[in-house]
Amino acid sequence: MGPRSRLARLRASDRRHAWKPFTAMSAYLDSEPLVFESARGHYLRDASGRRYFDGVSSIWCNLQGHRVGEIDAAIRAQMSKVAHVTMLGPTHPGAIDLAEALVRIAPRGRAPQGKPLPPARKRLTRVFFSDDGSTAVEVALKMAFQFWKQRRPARPRKERFLCFSDAYHGDTLGAVSVGGIGRFHAVFGPLLFKSHKVPMATCYRCPLGKRFPSCKIACLDEAERILERHADRIAAVVLEPKVHGAAGMIIQPEGYIRRVRAMCDRHDVLLIADEVATGFGRTGRMFACDLEGVRPDLLCLAKGLTGGYLPLAATLATEEIFEAFLGPPESGRMFTHGHTYGGNPLGCAAALANLRRLRAKRIVEGVDAKGKALERALAPLASHPNVGDIRRAGLMCGIELVSDRATRRPFPPAERPAHRVADAALRRGLWIRPLGDVVILMPPLTVTPREIAWLGRVVREAVEEVLP
Repeated sequence: MGPRSRLARLRASDRRHAWKPFTAMSAYLDSEPLVFESARGHYLRDASGRRYFDGVSSIWCNLQGHRVGEIDAAIRAQMSKVAHVTMLGPTHPGAIDLAEALVRIAPRGRAPQGKPLPPARKRLTRVFFSDDGSTAVEVALKMAFQFWKQRRPARPRKERFLCFSDAYHGDTLGAVSVGGIGRFHAVFGPLLFKSHKVPMATCYRCPLGKRFPSCKIACLDEAERILERHADRIAAVVLEPKVHGAAGMIIQPEGYIRRVRAMCDRHDVLLIADEVATGFGRTGRMFACDLEGVRPDLLCLAKGLTGGYLPLAATLATEEIFEAFLGPPESGRMFTHGHTYGGNPLGCAAALANLRRLRAKRIVEGVDAKGKALERALAPLASHPNVGDIRRAGLMCGIELVSDRATRRPFPPAERPAHRVADAALRRGLWIRPLGDVVILMPPLTVTPREIAWLGRVVREAVEEVLP
């Protein structure tokens, strides 16, 4: 069978049997899907042999490129020992070492001026492994819920969560209940538990008509009012620190994370930081919380944890939260939650190799400079009449397309300009996946200066082709 006939067979079989995530299948069935067959470095290669730059790090998780020698070797070495063992009671060296490594790099926070550092019980010292970002969030929600019932003295009425409209924490029902992007999740409304939702910080389309910094982050005033009225019923605030990724790379203003932490402290409410997308260097620090010296009570990690190799997630908790679950077996205080592949040895091996290489090559330390270079490469687009906003934190970048720059009016949904820009970029060898009318760029942290310049040129050309 020749290459063309083989590719045709693969595509035909895919159309017959596959059901793709976040994909309009009626349109997909009429398309010729990409069939990625191999990869090396920052590039993917399809079954016809054509190469594409991985401009979104295979959906935000591939930190250091594909076929990284050290990670490949770590997985092969682990395969010669054990590929999987349950953590329902037993453990293995990889999980032990990874938990220790994560605690070592977890956000410690810094004390507000004139105040002492938080006590040791408030530091992130415990690691619970699961499968992916959504499960990491589910774990945090259940831990927060159960914590208040078992803490001494107990606060059993604290059963609700405060969260942000259009935030994205995953697609399982608990995660959707504390987030929920309408175009993704509205249909599931009857299945969700109710939470307190407040508007997220959207400086480009500020619902209050204000400007930063004179606004003094007024978009958080409603959250403060809700906490003042209902703190006795609220278990935790759930936040994507610095960047609301799936909402279209919405960047929070400086001081936002710090103010959320202060509100939680003032009202005796836990802070859950969902760093599934922002963790491991994406924003220029190991974690986005580090940008403002904030320590959450529960920290959710996934995506880049294994360098984009294997599904593995972790939820980090403080010692204070962990202590609330201690007691004899008959007390019923244990955390009755678990995942079959949580803490999988192969995933742990990949994660440890990923973290070692990030540290040895000082990769996170180089993200700020690369992010600024990407901003400069895209700067010519700032004057384009259909480019409303270019926003960036580290190497997380969103370019919002609008039908009218002066009024910031969106395009009609049927026009799908960002998807057409992605198609134009694909023809030039760049693979990206947009969010609504926002063109997303999230290259690997190891992207080179030459590749950054090329990325900027390709995106400019693609926008000019679609919106001349």
